[in-house]
Amino acid sequence: MTTAPTEQPEQGVTPDIVRRLIAIVGADAVTAQDDLMSDPDWPLRDPYWVPGDETYTAGVAVHPTTTEQVQEIVRLANETGLPVSTHSQGRNNGYGGSSPRVGGSISLSLRRMNRVLEINEELAYAVVEPGVRWFDLYDELRARGSRLQVSVPDLGWGSVVGNSLDNGVTYLPYGADFQAPCGMEVVLPDGSLLRTGMGAMPDNPAWHTYKRGVGPTLDPLFIQSNFGIVVRMGVWLMPSPEAYAPLLLTVAADGDLPRAIDTVRELRLANRLRGVPSFYNTLMAATMTGVADVIARAEKGFLPDDDVQRIADETGLGRWYLRSALWGSRAEVDLQVRQVREAWERIPGSTLSVQGVYGPDEYARIASISDRITAGVPNLDVIKHKGEGFGHIGIAPIVPMVGDHVMEVVDLVRDIIEQRTGLNYKAGILVVNERSCALVSSINFDPRDPDQARAAYATARELVAELAARGYSEYRAHLDFMEDVAGFMSWNDHAYRRFVTRIKDAIDPAGVLSPGRYGIWPSSRGSHPPRS
Repeated sequence: MTTAPTEQPEQGVTPDIVRRLIAIVGADAVTAQDDLMSDPDWPLRDPYWVPGDETYTAGVAVHPTTTEQVQEIVRLANETGLPVSTHSQGRNNGYGGSSPRVGGSISLSLRRMNRVLEINEELAYAVVEPGVRWFDLYDELRARGSRLQVSVPDLGWGSVVGNSLDNGVTYLPYGADFQAPCGMEVVLPDGSLLRTGMGAMPDNPAWHTYKRGVGPTLDPLFIQSNFGIVVRMGVWLMPSPEAYAPLLLTVAADGDLPRAIDTVRELRLANRLRGVPSFYNTLMAATMTGVADVIARAEKGFLPDDDVQRIADETGLGRWYLRSALWGSRAEVDLQVRQVREAWERIPGSTLSVQGVYGPDEYARIASISDRITAGVPNLDVIKHKGEGFGHIGIAPIVPMVGDHVMEVVDLVRDIIEQRTGLNYKAGILVVNERSCALVSSINFDPRDPDQARAAYATARELVAELAARGYSEYRAHLDFMEDVAGFMSWNDHAYRRFVTRIKDAIDPAGVLSPGRYGIWPSSRGSHPPRS
């Protein structure tokens, strides 16, 4: 018989705990529970959660500025039994944001640990603290007149470290398959420090240049886990190429998606496309490219397929729009454009346009939202048209890069979302490597409406179950259904979960660090079926 995990700390935040936190970081670095949402720029809860529901509300937030302060806070958590839940920027809206899985926890915000510690021009890497945003690293590179650029996600306000540790996707060549991070410094659950890889040797100059070490490679243990707090990380950068050419490719009919997927797979396997090419269906493409009138129409209610097709034709976005880019010498880019065009034009009704060819000093004149992202220029333009009534939950299964597989999952997810929400399906397909892709689907709702929000979360949970029944799992999960996702990873009587629980029991038996994150609890909190 299974029992639900203990989802509240045994003791809440007491005045004594607050006094001791203030003694560690100062009064201006402690935020009381009532003020967690008071700063519109830095809310300490997911703004897309159910309004009025306090399940995932922290008891207090603390903002350290040094690794030593983080260590002291973790030691205090061990002494008092009050868990800490860590976030870097907490911008993961639609997946839980900065909220803790266990309500009443200490929210350990690393936003003020925001130093770029090193930029190595010769070896093309940076070392950053977890509060460093994509904007910050980009600005530091520009301020130094660096020849290097960073692979960025769609929104530049997030943490370089935090995004990476939740399998976040970026789009330049180092964005594929987690290539950028290399070498971590980690505060462990007992408050001690660990350096991974070659960093285990004092003053080893290869720490941020070699992804393994001697013995087991530990860096992946700190991705989507609660085994430690990463307080610094190396990030590989890319020398700015002589030529950067953003591409816009479209397919005319929804049924052409399988052939487009197969074409991109073959181009990726042949190394004729690099980075993370990404597909968007018509209405999502309008959002990604800033077509405001289409966004407004889609938000007023369900658009019939004929209307969507008309929009696809009139805007030139097609039924599926592929954002991609080429980087290299001018000769390499010209050759690859010809190769990609030759493959793409075999799809009836398809189009390919080169949006321009830019040198390193010409990025400032790039107008397109999508083209700035694949140039490594962080921005927030994708969400600038969103109003107060916009909220979303992300559902994103990993699917083999085979057209029929992808179409099967697209049809399943589209049918459930449109039937349950009465809104059009919006999707992106991120080609995270040559052999698989993440189908990122958005369940939209008004976060001011509790009933709409609850219905959206019920739809998300249904999708997780339906996808699992067909053998597909998420690449990241909202904290409200992390147990569901973990529960479906059930091969060999949940061997994976049993293994990670043993690790948690060995290093954090009391569950001090982010208990419940991705379904990982210590045995002391009981076993844990999916939430009902």
